[in-house]
Amino acid sequence: MSDISPRIAAIAPSATLAITSKAKALRAEGKPVIGFGAGEPDFPTPDHVVEAAAAAVRDPRNHKYSPAAGLPELRAAVAARMSDGGVPTEAADVLITNGGKQAVYSAFATLMGPGDEVLLPAPYWVSYPEAIHLAGATPVIVSTGIDAGFKVTPDLLESHRTEATKALIFVSPSNPTGAVYSADEVRAIGAWAAEHGVWVLTDEIYDHLVYGDATFTSMPAVVPEVRDRCVVLNGVAKTYAMTGWRVGWMAGPSAVITAASNLQSHLCSNVANVSQMAALAAITGPTEPVEAMHEAFDRRRRTMHRMLNEIPGVECLEPQGAFYAFPSFAGAAGERSTLDLAAEILEESLVALVPGEAFGAPGYMRLSYALGDEDLEEGLRRLAAHLA
Repeated sequence: MSDISPRIAAIAPSATLAITSKAKALRAEGKPVIGFGAGEPDFPTPDHVVEAAAAAVRDPRNHKYSPAAGLPELRAAVAARMSDGGVPTEAADVLITNGGKQAVYSAFATLMGPGDEVLLPAPYWVSYPEAIHLAGATPVIVSTGIDAGFKVTPDLLESHRTEATKALIFVSPSNPTGAVYSADEVRAIGAWAAEHGVWVLTDEIYDHLVYGDATFTSMPAVVPEVRDRCVVLNGVAKTYAMTGWRVGWMAGPSAVITAASNLQSHLCSNVANVSQMAALAAITGPTEPVEAMHEAFDRRRRTMHRMLNEIPGVECLEPQGAFYAFPSFAGAAGERSTLDLAAEILEESLVALVPGEAFGAPGYMRLSYALGDEDLEEGLRRLAAHLA
């Protein structure tokens, strides 16, 4: 009999583990691997944020425990940010978490239980299914493809709804596809959820990273009737290049935030105070560094979209948000799975891609454009040569 808890033992290993390990091994050998797997900005955290953290280190108040739900000033800043975005929010309705990922896990743990079903549009971020399973609930995959722009509709969601459906995970802009729902599309899905009493967990971690004519729309801002059954998940990692600082948040109905705060008080107490003060500086500080990163991502996005579509057998929609492209390799893979093709490309051409199997979408690959322009273009040239 295994000593490992069945719940933990059932967690699926990452589908990209073998490729990630191989890429690291090749780099250790001095091989010039170019990686398109990074889910984080390649920029340093803005200077004013770092300086705020340095000042916080020297303040003895930050050497002690602080409220489990977060520093009052940071909760207030998040609430103000959301209110300015059209979602009236009080500081008491915000929980500061150890990164956006903990916000995801805490939201599911607080709301879900055995017998509950969660509608999970695919392609999906790799951690959503495991967070749902750990809460004792069941993910119901709602598959989309390139022809649908990787977007679900109320009719598609309704075709998967059962009496056990408790929640929908909604993500726009999307990781891994870069898709962004229009305001009308968000309204329609929100109205469907409100009509059927379905909770919505809306992950807005890429809210500032939209391009071209696309605009970000927060569901509770345009569908007020969903607010009493909606939890917003977000953080500073992507917008402010702060992945390593580990500050996220969840915001929603008071009862949910109180329960999740109680969980956090036993799980990890407070988020590191220095990181919280850095997050406060990011949210309330100058926007120029964010705008500079956005400009670079937009440039790389257009370059990647163009170069991918020049490769025979590869089809790529233009990403509208986040910093990922999600092209179909159906015409290039032949008899191979994209998992096998990614391993082959890494081994022979020293380019690391994330296969679609990791996101519930075989036949596709995720490529991040959060890497330098020269590496991006060289990596895509290698990819084109490999598939020629």
